[in-house]
Amino acid sequence: MSRTAVIPRKAAHRKAAPRRTRPGPMKLRTVLLTAVGWLVALAFLAPYAHMLLTALKPTPELMKSPPSYLPSQWEWSNFTHIWSLTDPRVADALMFSLYVAGASTLLALAVGMPAAYYTARHRFRGRGAFLLLVLVTQMFAPTALLVGIYREMVSLDLTDTAEGLILVNAAFNLPFCVWILNAYFASIPRELEEAAWLDGTGRLGSLTRVVLPLAMPGVVTALVYTFISAWNEYVVALTVTSSGDRMTLTKAIPGFVTSYHEQWQYLFATSLVAIVPVVVLFVFVERHLVAGLTAGGVRG
Repeated sequence: MSRTAVIPRKAAHRKAAPRRTRPGPMKLRTVLLTAVGWLVALAFLAPYAHMLLTALKPTPELMKSPPSYLPSQWEWSNFTHIWSLTDPRVADALMFSLYVAGASTLLALAVGMPAAYYTARHRFRGRGAFLLLVLVTQMFAPTALLVGIYREMVSLDLTDTAEGLILVNAAFNLPFCVWILNAYFASIPRELEEAAWLDGTGRLGSLTRVVLPLAMPGVVTALVYTFISAWNEYVVALTVTSSGDRMTLTKAIPGFVTSYHEQWQYLFATSLVAIVPVVVLFVFVERHLVAGLTAGGVRG
């Protein structure tokens, strides 16, 4: 082919290339929805901003009337002073809450996953009644059963122990774990497990290699919900535990404002610290919500 025949083709190819168009102006509906979204976000973030500003104020400024919104002097040391206090001991309460919430979450998942998997894969007599009973138990609040819970802990000699709090928190979060995991297990096709059985994996292998990766969004949802519920629990911890070394963080926070002293800056600083573990947990498991949607469906 001659050189003169190639040049026009290149020129035609350049002319055929699509031009980049500038994005047009945003529609009025999009602008309004964006503005409403920002307003809703600011409404949810405003209490946390107020907590942060109050936590950074010096003690004399908290007693001013009328109080100022912005601190005149930023006391960042308030976030370090809370760790050296002896009443309440924030560091010990934080570690105790992490232990109770983590153990309650693991126990609820360890018991709820087999129950959810069995009810999703088997049709047995009384299955509907069992699931209905699980749903009914979710309707009872710990406050309504507080007297019975305390008497049960006394009979089991579990008052003022971490094990008692773990059992109560796991029991009240177990119905939610069973229900949500049952729905996820039921949505996974049985043919995927049968294909894994043909490859030589048993029921346990298909459960861990196929079903659980596909049900990971449900597992993560149950994990986050159970951990947050156990982390924020207050009434049962206030009733069942009494000693200082068995104090959860939710029980320690009100100790900054009593009849003898008012330390609002420490109360808000500790409240902000209590938010950090939940945020860190969500950031850590958020990627599994997306990865679990496709993992396990393709053979390696």
